[in-house]
Amino acid sequence: MIAFVSGPVAALAPDSAVVEVGGIGIAVQCTPNTLSGLRMGQQTKLATSLVVREDSLTLYGFADDDERQTFELLQTASGVGPRLAQAMLAVHSPDTLRRAVSTGDEKTLIAVPGIGKKGAQKLLLELKDRLGEPVGAPAIGTAVTSGWRDQLHAALIGLGYATREADEAVSAVAPQAEAAEGAPQVGQLLRAALQTLNRAR
Repeated sequence: MIAFVSGPVAALAPDSAVVEVGGIGIAVQCTPNTLSGLRMGQQTKLATSLVVREDSLTLYGFADDDERQTFELLQTASGVGPRLAQAMLAVHSPDTLRRAVSTGDEKTLIAVPGIGKKGAQKLLLELKDRLGEPVGAPAIGTAVTSGWRDQLHAALIGLGYATREADEAVSAVAPQAEAAEGAPQVGQLLRAALQTLNRAR
């Protein structure tokens, strides 16, 4: 198993990054939150999980070992493959998922694209004793109470968009951020911003 990759970031895309390791470009599938912390040409170290299929080898990358471990534990539930597990981590931090499972919070899981009410109930049952207890305070995670504009803008610049494009995308998702209950999730806003930029091109 490839436990991590370390090297300069050679390329960035909306859902993946290429890290140069020993002269070889390794493509790594990442969540928007992980991608937002990467910058072209800068050194990075990503915890990784290799998913082997008959017709493909896909490497998934994470900001830390906690995310990687949560990604692998989520897939122990029936019906959860790597794409859905990654979607869950794109929307929620590992601690938010642990808290949702430990408290039986369906709404948190339903917020993930591809999970309905029945699926959420099933996941709560299956993951109950697998994810463990939350380790942080309730406020910890991907949610931020302030500065989401700066974080989102920096993430878009890091993905290679021009300042003007980043400004327009941030403005486009501002109503969504302001309408969110509680603190806006930067990962969700980044996905929405990327969709508006793709439509504009």
